[in-house]
Amino acid sequence: MDGRQQRGLELAATRTIRQKAGIWIVPSQAGAGTYRVHIMPKIASCTCPDFETRGVTCKHIFAVTYVMKREQNADGSTTVTKSLTVTATTERTTYPQNWQAYNAAQTNEKGRFQTLLSDLCSGIQEPQARKMGRPSLPLSDALFSATFKVYSTVSGRRFMTDLREAHTNGFISKTPHYNSIFRYLENPELTPILQTLITQSSLPLRSVETDFAVDSSGFTTSRFTRWYDHKYGQVRQQHDWVKCHLMCGVKTNIVTAVEIHDRNANDSPLLPAMVETTARNFQMSEVSADKGYASKANAEAVANVGAVPFISFASHHRGNGGGTWEKMYHYFSFRRTEFLQHYHKRSNVESTFSMMKRKFGDGLRSKTDVAMVNETLCKVLCHNLVVLIHEMYELGIDPVFWQAQTASV
Repeated sequence: MDGRQQRGLELAATRTIRQKAGIWIVPSQAGAGTYRVHIMPKIASCTCPDFETRGVTCKHIFAVTYVMKREQNADGSTTVTKSLTVTATTERTTYPQNWQAYNAAQTNEKGRFQTLLSDLCSGIQEPQARKMGRPSLPLSDALFSATFKVYSTVSGRRFMTDLREAHTNGFISKTPHYNSIFRYLENPELTPILQTLITQSSLPLRSVETDFAVDSSGFTTSRFTRWYDHKYGQVRQQHDWVKCHLMCGVKTNIVTAVEIHDRNANDSPLLPAMVETTARNFQMSEVSADKGYASKANAEAVANVGAVPFISFASHHRGNGGGTWEKMYHYFSFRRTEFLQHYHKRSNVESTFSMMKRKFGDGLRSKTDVAMVNETLCKVLCHNLVVLIHEMYELGIDPVFWQAQTASV
């Protein structure tokens, strides 16, 4: 019995599950709210995010099957005479792994990473030199050092050995002090430059990616938020975090647009800007997003760049208002299985965040707001370069940066 079956059994034993007009109403196990389960002879469907996102038999469907199997009468004199087995409306897709390319990418990653990062940073135009005072660290060296430090996942002091080796190998012109790296991360002028580098690092895959997904996730900080809980009469606290909003390709997980905001930033208003940024460099065919992005403005923003918005609808949506919003609502209502086949590509943005956090950590070492933003952008840039390294072995590409333009500060 897997986890979903176990939770379904707990739901059937501890919650009241009722049937109304052929639809089973199953309470949420985590909190308030209910989900609607439709059981048919060979297939079943549920309105919960787990089923809509993954297309697998969820705990709510399992709970209904257990209720249908157990005794039906209050006195227990009659039991159900049939055993019911259901399957999801869509099969879970598995993807083969090219282990030869994967192994080659992993064993050569660190060297390739430094080469690509050095090529990328070399396209940054240096600011005008100061006439007085000590000469500043070259901007390309500062960007290389900060990004490579985030890639290493170690402290600034322990990172100095790697930095000296990078200087010996010619990737930087001089070895900066670790405090210099921290000071550059606290510079707000570095933020748009890092976003430019992220965009440039995605361009070698513009001929590969046509379908995109968008979502947000948090990176924890060393700060805490505290509040007084009047209900229980005690002070509570939890880690503060910054929220990373990004759009990525669903084939390679390359990040094409990113926005960093505070923990309370709403997801939906940020979609048009990321769509516009991606559309400048990629031919967009589809955009997948969860129901948190469902709005008329977002549907039109995606349609305006020639793409189809596969954005899930909430239960209270009715598709009123015309335009792309109404068209996609009818698609969602009457061709649900086909709609979900496109919508399920959204799972790739979850994979992107998982890749990023497992490799470079889900926490931030920086203490100031600006440094937190820049450190998060460095994580995204590191992820893009790692994706490029894998595709060098998987697809045989040869990344070349700054073909059409030169960055400026």
